Amino acid sequence: MIEELEQLLLQLTQPDNAVIQQATAQLKQAFKDPTIIPALCAVMRGSQSPEIRQSAAVLLRLRVKKHWNKISPDDRESLKSVVLQAFTTETEHKVQHSLSQLCAAMVKHETPDRWPALLQLLNQSTKSTNPHDRQVGLLLLNKVIESNPEPFKPHYCQLLQLFNTLLQDYNNPTALYYCILTLNAMVIYTGTAEVKEMRAIVPSLIDALKHLIKANQEQATEAMEVLIELMEIEVTIIVPHITDIVHFCLAVGSDTTLNDALRVKALSCITFLIKLKSKSVLRLKLLGPILQNLFPILTAAPSPGQHDPDDEEEDDVEPSESDNPKHSAAQMIDTMALHMPPEKLFHHLLPLTKACLTSQDPYQKKGGLVCLAVLAEGCADYLCSKMLQSVLQTVCQSLSDSNRLVRSAALFALGQFSEHLQPEISKYCAEVMPLLLEYLSSLNEESRNSICHVTKAFYALESFTENLGSDIEPYLPTLMHTMLSALNNAEHLKIKELAVSAIGAIANAAKELLVPYFPPVIESLKRFLVATTDDMMPLQNQSLVTLSVLARTIGKDVFSPLAPECIQLGLNLTDAIDDPDLRRCTYGLYSAVSTVCPESLTPHLTAITTVMQLALKSKEGIMAHLEEDKTFVLLDDEDEDDDDDASKEGKEAEEDPLEDESETDVHDVAGFSVENAYINEKEDACDALGEIALSTGVAFQPFLESSFQQVLEMTEFPHEDVRRAALGALGQFCQAQHKVWTENPSEINHQALLNMLNVVLPRLVSAVRTDRERQVVMGVLETINSVVKSCKEEVFRNPSHLKEISLLIRDVLRKKTICQGSGNDETDDEDQQAEYDAMLQEYAGEGIPLVTSSVPADQFAPYLHDLLPLLMTKTKSTCTVADRSFSIGTIGEILHALVNVSGGRGLAGRLSNGLLPVLVAGVKDQDAEVRNNSVYGLGCLAQGAGPLIASDYPMMLSVFSKMLAKESDPRVRDNLCAALCRMIMSNKDAVPLDQVLPAVVFNLPLKEDQEENQTVFTCLTMIYKHTPVLVVNLMKPIVAASSHVVGHKEVNKEAQSTVVALMKELAQDHGAEFQAAAASLPAEQQAKLAVAISSS
Repeated sequence: MIEELEQLLLQLTQPDNAVIQQATAQLKQAFKDPTIIPALCAVMRGSQSPEIRQSAAVLLRLRVKKHWNKISPDDRESLKSVVLQAFTTETEHKVQHSLSQLCAAMVKHETPDRWPALLQLLNQSTKSTNPHDRQVGLLLLNKVIESNPEPFKPHYCQLLQLFNTLLQDYNNPTALYYCILTLNAMVIYTGTAEVKEMRAIVPSLIDALKHLIKANQEQATEAMEVLIELMEIEVTIIVPHITDIVHFCLAVGSDTTLNDALRVKALSCITFLIKLKSKSVLRLKLLGPILQNLFPILTAAPSPGQHDPDDEEEDDVEPSESDNPKHSAAQMIDTMALHMPPEKLFHHLLPLTKACLTSQDPYQKKGGLVCLAVLAEGCADYLCSKMLQSVLQTVCQSLSDSNRLVRSAALFALGQFSEHLQPEISKYCAEVMPLLLEYLSSLNEESRNSICHVTKAFYALESFTENLGSDIEPYLPTLMHTMLSALNNAEHLKIKELAVSAIGAIANAAKELLVPYFPPVIESLKRFLVATTDDMMPLQNQSLVTLSVLARTIGKDVFSPLAPECIQLGLNLTDAIDDPDLRRCTYGLYSAVSTVCPESLTPHLTAITTVMQLALKSKEGIMAHLEEDKTFVLLDDEDEDDDDDASKEGKEAEEDPLEDESETDVHDVAGFSVENAYINEKEDACDALGEIALSTGVAFQPFLESSFQQVLEMTEFPHEDVRRAALGALGQFCQAQHKVWTENPSEINHQALLNMLNVVLPRLVSAVRTDRERQVVMGVLETINSVVKSCKEEVFRNPSHLKEISLLIRDVLRKKTICQGSGNDETDDEDQQAEYDAMLQEYAGEGIPLVTSSVPADQFAPYLHDLLPLLMTKTKSTCTVADRSFSIGTIGEILHALVNVSGGRGLAGRLSNGLLPVLVAGVKDQDAEVRNNSVYGLGCLAQGAGPLIASDYPMMLSVFSKMLAKESDPRVRDNLCAALCRMIMSNKDAVPLDQVLPAVVFNLPLKEDQEENQTVFTCLTMIYKHTPVLVVNLMKPIVAASSHVVGHKEVNKEAQSTVVALMKELAQDHGAEFQAAAASLPAEQQAKLAVAISSS
């Protein structure tokens, strides 16, 4: 049999499919012979051909991997012996590699304690004085530990001591490579017992990597992953070596003689370190050296004969996101902005950036602009408050630079600013929009030169316009003429796609103002959506996205007639085309339509939810990276015949259910990746299911349980965007069930809500505490807040929820969660932190007033007493403006929430002694927003505590009087009026109305904070009922102010009704005075007032 087997294996290597298929069929028969294992062992050890020895090893590995339980005990023991003998005598590296993989497959079943000969061989070979023996010994060690690291844990300390020596074997780079890969596999199982040894090995590891780089850059790139693994799994190991690691990685990243992949890996190590240990990087004074090395990379001119990475895309390709050192340098600055206090970052960064921007070298200019661009997300508050006008001026000037690279970078920067520096940047509309419109006027000419450049121009336009709101109106005719012309006449499909996307951004701002342009837009979208050629797919997908935006913005009356057609269109497309990008775009369309016309989805909910749930279940797009080519893939199903025969003959015992192909296949896999399109589809499916459930209410009930279970499974998905979407959808399911219960009150619906909350809230709380990604945690905190806001006291029917949520908020404010660096040894500077760290705490703080308004004050009081001091520490003058504004604003909202809860007045009174000094100090702040929030807080304290703080009224009135005399900010003046009204409504006897009321009325109408019209006119109505003469004496200014409120689009219906009711009373009770006051108004105001009164 051995000779026949060897001949069959030889035939498998022939370049003839017929021969291969015949040999495969014969091999399948041979595998039914119980002597196949000894025969393969003999071939593996004795064949003269390295290819056949390797083939025998691979076939044995496949057998071991899938059918270890079918191999007889004697054959197993024989195989254990033979494979080690073969390994020690083998001279061909590729065969050694396959033998080591066979050992690795066997270690899955025969752990080291049951295979002492393996340990003995590893011990002898890795300690051998022969360099080749050490190399192959480390190859074997690497494969068996990577295969099953945990059983080797008792030997870790001994191995680490060995590695410390082997890592100095600089003349044997392959041994260094396998040694480092083995170390990488061990890191995840490193415990406290190994930390000391692991820490001691880091200097040797860095030196070994330096020598490996000289010998083999590809292997060095792979080996450097160990640094990231150490940071991610056990960051304390690298803390003492941070300086050495940074200097090493900077040297590699800056070395232009090395390949890009290696340089990118080195820079990404520093980026990851900054994300995890930014405070240590600052404390060790490494920020300056990092930036000094980074800027030459960011601003480097390309080598002769090469293009800049951002200018080498083909015309039909999006701007490249491929790995290159320039992108890595920009990404590192982006990470710094997200994880470092802006004051400290800009101290080092500004001089370097200014030098770039004032240079005549286009690559220097481009680097400076890219630097400004990537700072926008993480340092938004700092840029807006300190330098927005100057940096925006620089960017706008660069738009007219003679070099296209500089113009492209300026467009990218403008897009980033527009995306992240809102609403402040929109105030520069008059300066920016003409520049963008001028750019768009040369669309076709630019597209011939560089589609990449045009893409950036559209990105800047979209980002800027979609936040303009009604300020877009003067530019709308030009914008829409340009976009509709592009849809009809553009030569390049990419231009059409960009124009469709831009229409969506314009619609976000224009809303109903877009109605006149709706018919031609819809006509174009329909034309694109019925196309059938592959090159139209990106345009189709974008058309679906823009259609979704139009559904949400154009107005229900305009869009509703189209809703059923849109749903059917989406279903037809997904039936005809199997594409994850297309499917996710239809999910967005269904979701958008559900918000304006939910009834149009009802007939199709079965089809819609089925396709979304299948997307969540699907493993499609998950790619396994195999360690070697599966030459023997044709033999992979031989087990099926074997199983059939075995079952017929009744010879085989029942198999272990864990011995399943789907699991054991993973043994060959070096790693998994998921295509972005499938990740995006899962994310969008979660988002859509949540919103559709909330919008369709009762109609979604038959699909709620199955959707809930599928989404629940996604909360552990590896990709953070999917986790965030899944956790958000769980919150929306709770809100949907609450809506169903309130509209259809029954015990069944109520119990379903409580059961769901009992599952979801612990999951959300756990995610905040344990998820490593800040964006996920911020999203989950927002979800918790939405659930509490919607479901209110129902959330707290389970008493444990109040404690869990309150302690969670406390721990986020104390920075005690995983994503905030909990458990590391970094000292914290409370007054200076990254803006995103502060934002995370703000999301938590926003939950405090929501909880306050949902439970009786006495229940929440013990937790509130713990939380308030954490807020008050952020009111200090040394804190950032954002922190001061957030903390005082949150205190104000808490006091406002106490107004309407049981026991709220008493608690507000007890808190007043501690809060009054903080709020009074805040009204003197240099920042208008802080003053505004302090005034609001004082008003809410007066409203909440009322007579309990009557003794403080004179002081508060004095403070407000002085402010009215000198305050120039219109929003603060509006809130002063509202605060005085709150004082009056809460304790009118403690306020000299004859002095205070005129001061309020003469500051009407409110200029910016239209929400406070409800407060002001409710107060005026109350005074009119109790002391009408005071209002009658001020009839003219009150009527004038009312005429500004009625019909005002920013004033809600409740406030409008309050104003109109007061006007009607005044007109009925004091007709002459009212008519005289109305007659003094401009004709337009008279007419608005008359219509409002007569139509109510």
